Amino acid sequence: MDRLIYTAMSSLKQLDHAKMKYANALTNASTVGFKQSIQFATETSQVAGAGFNTRFVPMNRSNDELVIDQGPLITTGRKLDIYCKGGTLLGVQGSNGQVAFTRRGDLLVDQSGFLSTANGHVVLGDGGGPITVPVGVELAITNDGTVTATDPVQPDAPPTIVGNLLLRDATGIRMVRRTDGLYEPIAARGKGGDFEGGPNIPEVQPGSLEGSSINVAEQLVGFMDMSRSFEIKIKMINEMKELDDSGTTMMRYA
Repeated sequence: MDRLIYTAMSSLKQLDHAKMKYANALTNASTVGFKQSIQFATETSQVAGAGFNTRFVPMNRSNDELVIDQGPLITTGRKLDIYCKGGTLLGVQGSNGQVAFTRRGDLLVDQSGFLSTANGHVVLGDGGGPITVPVGVELAITNDGTVTATDPVQPDAPPTIVGNLLLRDATGIRMVRRTDGLYEPIAARGKGGDFEGGPNIPEVQPGSLEGSSINVAEQLVGFMDMSRSFEIKIKMINEMKELDDSGTTMMRYA
């Protein structure tokens, strides 16, 4: 009897991890450039301790590896919005000062005069430093990531290049999500830093943003299936407890 309850409890633990995965995806369904991660693999481990030599429990293993697929194109017409094509990633400064990457392309000029993402990460140039924007200019970004500035007082003057975005192609590169929500190569986990790009030329599309790649309908169906499985396991445990109590009562009066 206890083996069946033990198996059901192990299954509930697995479902709890699945709930975290679905909840994370649904929470970020409207986040610009969001990519799904938290990929689980299940392996069986033997339970330690006397009397448990025949007991095994499923264990989840997660590497939080990113699924870098193309999200929907959202046309905004805003000059500082960029849509990362293919496996293109944008280099930014992480919360700990390390080089990290993102797909978030809603850029702006912060109070310090640096080009930044809307969630506060300073955008890096191809030399590894921040891109400083002169006061009072209008910015534009080309497909290859060149940032140009135009003086509105002299609209006929040729634009001046103020920097080039740090763009890398992540095709074939295993990337993971950091604790600050940015990306880094799995080989440099916890260390950050730049990496050698993949075979494709990184490219962006100005005037557009990438929506979240989460399929809401698919995630909701999965969440509902998981919830039903959870209810079934709870019902199974309650029924086993009732059977065990009934058996104990019968033995008491036998």
